[in-house]
Amino acid sequence: MDQRQTAIVDNPDPSQSLGQISHLALDIGGSLIKVVYFSRNRDSSVDHKGESSSNDNPGVFNGNRKHTVLKGKLHFAKFETSKINDCLEFISSKKHHLGGFQHHENPAKDKKFIKATGGGAYKFAELFKEKLGIGLDKEDEMDCLVAGANFLLKAVPREVYTYVDGHKEFLQIDHNDLYPYLLVNIGSGVSMIKVDGDGKFERVSGTNVGGGTFWGLGRLLTRCKSFDELLELSHRGNNRVIDMLVGDIYGGTDYSKIGLSSTTIASSFGKAISDNKEIDDYKPEDVARSLLRMISNNIGQISYLNALRFGLKRIFFGGFFIQGHPYTMDTISVAVHFWSKGEAKAMFLRHEGFLGVLGAFMSYAKHSLDDSVVNQSMQSLVNGSYASDTNYNPQNGDWSDNESIPCSLYTA
Repeated sequence: MDQRQTAIVDNPDPSQSLGQISHLALDIGGSLIKVVYFSRNRDSSVDHKGESSSNDNPGVFNGNRKHTVLKGKLHFAKFETSKINDCLEFISSKKHHLGGFQHHENPAKDKKFIKATGGGAYKFAELFKEKLGIGLDKEDEMDCLVAGANFLLKAVPREVYTYVDGHKEFLQIDHNDLYPYLLVNIGSGVSMIKVDGDGKFERVSGTNVGGGTFWGLGRLLTRCKSFDELLELSHRGNNRVIDMLVGDIYGGTDYSKIGLSSTTIASSFGKAISDNKEIDDYKPEDVARSLLRMISNNIGQISYLNALRFGLKRIFFGGFFIQGHPYTMDTISVAVHFWSKGEAKAMFLRHEGFLGVLGAFMSYAKHSLDDSVVNQSMQSLVNGSYASDTNYNPQNGDWSDNESIPCSLYTA
């Protein structure tokens, strides 16, 4: 699969070219760069009442303040951080469309910038200035993750689902009973955040065994060249060839006294101890599957233990490690169910990999848009997107740029 996933989604007819782009935001993590940007339709804008209006005569909103409602699409894309030049080239290729770069209100900082979050917003800030002449206006990573998650949980229909025995079930979230909850964001590492409300949260735990571990070990053990390739490889594998199961220890039977079935993994990679085989004797797909199970089990267990610690019943999992992958979700779900004795369920998000960058996108309110207007623009995006996009069915649950969605953006 092409890691860049940056195909323009508009009608391939040349007469239907991409309009002006604005409010581009980045989440630059240790493994992946996530991108969200709004592209304006080339036709006329409308005011908040749905009436046509030109840029010279925008509609009136909230008293004397004027706003224009821009019709367009919100686009999603991702890149490997190790191939950041692909991201820079992608942004550069659209620079002639980027008429909507924001400007700081402070004259001393009056320069072009885009919103960015994640550690890479600091690490690569000079690179963006050097290559694109663009500043990165940095937003706190945890703030963005929580803001993005809260928005999705409150506003997006059919956003949350459980995954049990290969069956996906969408849940309706009661907005009045949302908090507190545990947000488990699985990126290169894992952060576990107790969320008590809008802007009210605490990072209560985490683990360094996350998506980066899966990718790094997987690359060493299987020679896969990309995260998606490794996930696809695991799909074809059989972890029982490498993992030591309870049944392997107990002669094919369960250890029912403590609730362990014969198929429960007793030791990840445990069979490699006694097989007298070299790494090349194992199929790469079996190694990938065993590695995926090991890391997913670990994350599921630690997540539940932290939920138990704070008395939380709702655990939401996000991050690009998941990517809607059945075996990942199944393993996490089984781990949470097992350790909670069925009292808790793992819940997943359709926009799992874009929480932080959506939060960064929403943070433009601090400089150019009123908070309520940003919320209304995102709400407009949500309310109209699924109904108007009947073909929405992203592969592996991944929101790539070629699955963008129509929306409206209120601007000052």
